[in-house]
Amino acid sequence: MPELPEVQTIVNDLNKVLPGLKIRDVWCDAVKNILKGPSTLVGLKKKLEGRKVLNVKRKGKNILINLSGDRTLLVHQKMTGHLLYGAWEKKAPAERGKEDKYPWVSTKKGALRDDPQNRFLHLIIYLSNGKQLALSDIRKFAKVLVYETSKQERLKDLSIIGPDPLESSLTLEKFKDILRRNPTSLKLRRGKIKDVLMKQEIISGIGNIYASEILWDAGVYPFKDVQDLKEEELEKIYKSAQKILKQALKLRGDSMVDYRDAFGEKGGYQKHHKAYKREGKKCPKNDGGVIKRIMQAGRSAFYCDKHQK
Repeated sequence: MPELPEVQTIVNDLNKVLPGLKIRDVWCDAVKNILKGPSTLVGLKKKLEGRKVLNVKRKGKNILINLSGDRTLLVHQKMTGHLLYGAWEKKAPAERGKEDKYPWVSTKKGALRDDPQNRFLHLIIYLSNGKQLALSDIRKFAKVLVYETSKQERLKDLSIIGPDPLESSLTLEKFKDILRRNPTSLKLRRGKIKDVLMKQEIISGIGNIYASEILWDAGVYPFKDVQDLKEEELEKIYKSAQKILKQALKLRGDSMVDYRDAFGEKGGYQKHHKAYKREGKKCPKNDGGVIKRIMQAGRSAFYCDKHQK
């Protein structure tokens, strides 16, 4: 699933090309799967057509495309989705085979046409400059909804999201307090540190890849209870989160599997993994450790058996 660096990369890309453009039309062939409000294509068209794109922002893993007339288009890419900017056309029936389920093809050569991860188009938004904004999602798990911008605070999808790890307002002391204490009950928080880092209502934007990388860098065992973490361990996690997420953002995200940027290109962070998907390999710290993999609650955790005891 795209995490903070991947989502922010797409937001940055779209902010370069979308503001000022108007929405002319909308196409979707997976209405029941991805449209969450409105739930019909006709309803989506009514809410989007004719509106101008003001800007694109991110909250957690959500992409927020703010439009004129107090409307915002929210896209959560979920596991395999990614937004693309370009131009596509449908293949003529004579050019399509019987098993050709994805007839859209980019009008220009390059990643949008040649990378197979970019061919699963299920939502296309036609723009006033002749280009299109498309959602490619092989599993059709992505979520799309439109809401009144002025009522964003009431939207459940966004109101439960925790602070952003790259916000300047999230100081070390606030970070420690959030990890240690439930703000609603004021009780000490329970849970394994890796699981806590991945809970979007606690800290937003971190998923499986970066949780493993952050804890490897901090030297903290992923299944250590939060309440047992020492002051210096919490500080290391905080600093490692800043370091790893900024590095991944600079490298335009992680494309080990499905993720592509808004122009269909791969990110580069997958070339710099220290722990994630490296089970059985020597720890890059050269400390005599080996990267191990443990499954918990259906997710993998990768760590060094030497410096993350």
